[in-house]
Amino acid sequence: MPVYEYTAIDLKGKHVSGIIDAESDVVARQKLRTSNTFPVSVKTVHDTAGKKEPFAFILIRPFTRIRPVEVSMMTRQLATVVGAGFPLVSAIETLIPQTKSHAFKRILARIRDSIVEGNSFANALSRYPGIFSPLYINMVHAGETSGTLEIVLERLVEITEKQHALKNRIRTVLIYPIFMSFLGVILLLFLMTFIVPNITSIFSDMDQVLPAPTRFLIVVSDLLKSFWWLIFAMIGLIIFAVRGFKKTKQGRLLMDKTVLMSPIIGPIIKKLAVARFSRTLGSLLENGVSMLPALYIVKNIVGNVLISEAVEASTEEVSRGVGLGNAMAATKIFPQLSIQMIQVGEQSGELETMLDKIADVYENEVETTVMNLTSLLEPVMILFMGIVVGFIVLSICLPIFEMNQLIV
Repeated sequence: MPVYEYTAIDLKGKHVSGIIDAESDVVARQKLRTSNTFPVSVKTVHDTAGKKEPFAFILIRPFTRIRPVEVSMMTRQLATVVGAGFPLVSAIETLIPQTKSHAFKRILARIRDSIVEGNSFANALSRYPGIFSPLYINMVHAGETSGTLEIVLERLVEITEKQHALKNRIRTVLIYPIFMSFLGVILLLFLMTFIVPNITSIFSDMDQVLPAPTRFLIVVSDLLKSFWWLIFAMIGLIIFAVRGFKKTKQGRLLMDKTVLMSPIIGPIIKKLAVARFSRTLGSLLENGVSMLPALYIVKNIVGNVLISEAVEASTEEVSRGVGLGNAMAATKIFPQLSIQMIQVGEQSGELETMLDKIADVYENEVETTVMNLTSLLEPVMILFMGIVVGFIVLSICLPIFEMNQLIV
């Protein structure tokens, strides 16, 4: 169904704007008049859903997608408006004009229309799985069922904001070393392809055998100068092959297993997955979702196939009457501290609170570990660059020293 963006005047004489679905612009104007809103202009909003996208649109699509920050902001505003006593449909209509993204405006308009047609809010959200996660949809469903939608929406905002804040802190810490690594590689390529050939060319007329380091430097420089494009092509090919392999079930399992077994990255990934598992499970249980459905939801958001299989195995044991802590311990995947804290939470009847504490502990540990690794990475990078540059200088100076000895 076509989507129209309108500007109209309400009964109080105020200008309003929004988005509406209709078979034609005439039907759109009739719908507006029926709702006591008098249209001033009605324009078609082109929708590419279901159509073949042009190549140019495919290139810019990553820059026009709906970002999690926009969803989080909308959720907070919706919680405020619903908490103020607005009906859900009116609350969504209030948010549509305030949304900057036209794509998100269209989706909110369709969600509103779906609710008007008699569907639940959670059912309307489930039509857009690429924007609203299973956690989001199931928590909204729990909030509708229990009549605490505004509380659930506030809780959702807290969860997403904590996850985004952690990602942003880690990303901020890693920006500097990544930038310095990239800059170092570019400088080394420049030295090896432009500076070194010009300097080593003076050794071509020498009748003596060059030292081994100098010969090695000349060979590497010639290879880089002639086949530098091949290096970038191989890097691109490796990235493409890894992505394709990761899309297969066996490939994803093998890569996730390799990552977890790696000595430095593995513990960080495991702690992040356990923190995400604990935070999400605690929120679902706190908002009225029972244990087994909550575990089925959490299984899909841990971000690692091996841990997801461990959660699935734990779910089967819990369905047989085994405690969650004991079921997780049997998988031998989860850290011992998290298992002990869950067992304490089950015994004390405060499992939800203990799950939140587990998430806090591991998120703090991950952030501290990343910062420590970054502080160690900088001197290692400087040392590596010093060794490489020192080797280049030594390889150039050795023939000059030998020439001086022959002259003397």
